[in-house]
Amino acid sequence: MIDLRLIRQYVAVAETLNFRKAALRLNMSQPPLSLAIRRLEETLGVELIHRNPCITKLTAAGEVFLVESRRTLEQAEHACEAARRSAAGAVGSVRLGFVDSTLSSFLPALLRSFQSTNPGVDIQLMEATPPEQIEGLRNDQLDIGILALPVMDAGNIRLEPLIEDQMVAVLPESHHLAKLGSLSLTELADEPWVLFAQHHSPGMHSRIVQACAEAGFIPHVVQHSRQMQTTGGLVAGEIGVALMPRLYAQSQPGRLVCREITGPGTPVPYSLSLAYRELSPCAQALRAMALLLNQELRKSVVIA
Repeated sequence: MIDLRLIRQYVAVAETLNFRKAALRLNMSQPPLSLAIRRLEETLGVELIHRNPCITKLTAAGEVFLVESRRTLEQAEHACEAARRSAAGAVGSVRLGFVDSTLSSFLPALLRSFQSTNPGVDIQLMEATPPEQIEGLRNDQLDIGILALPVMDAGNIRLEPLIEDQMVAVLPESHHLAKLGSLSLTELADEPWVLFAQHHSPGMHSRIVQACAEAGFIPHVVQHSRQMQTTGGLVAGEIGVALMPRLYAQSQPGRLVCREITGPGTPVPYSLSLAYRELSPCAQALRAMALLLNQELRKSVVIA
């Protein structure tokens, strides 16, 4: 096996056709360099350089070996750079789970920002409920997730706060309460409700039910939903009312009327969190981008 140092030494000699100049380029003395090239020829079993007594030219084998040596050095440098980029999270893949409420603004912005600075990373997306994401992280089917809190039985999954929002009441445009500027939860006590299914989002389900209990009623649920989009569609179709995060509800113009909620049981928080167990370099880079983007979005909201 010939090491890269010896190949670099040969390339220097072959390109200069002068041991002294090659030694200067390599920052070494001439005798060890001459000895190294002689040993290289012995190892290969071929003559690489015509000597008479100085170097006059490369042999045919020497010319071929020079071309292949340059390719070897280029490939070795490429391998080193690829390893450095991989360690920095610039190449590879990351499996990202997300809840659909992030589709309104945050997730598209995250993907655009991340892929513009990390074009060598393949992001594999999976829309999943919080319990599905926790299971995916435990079973190594996901690298990182964005999910809604609270989460039941997170176990060894680390949860890192990301976005803080509040729930608002959402109503169809034709609803008799839509003309009000804000609503108390008690004003929704007799309305039919669309509520996130408990087995799909147990934390969010319990949070909304608890808020209604504090307002003095149990919601009359006519439909359970899995996704935020489904909830919005059912409300827009006049099936019932619901609570949804403000940022998502406000991104659905013409479909929903959203109103601030006041009084007992409010405010009802809506929190998104990063979830992960062990972060690969690519997942670590995505996490850093998500946190940075969230800071920038907060500043823009404050300025506005």
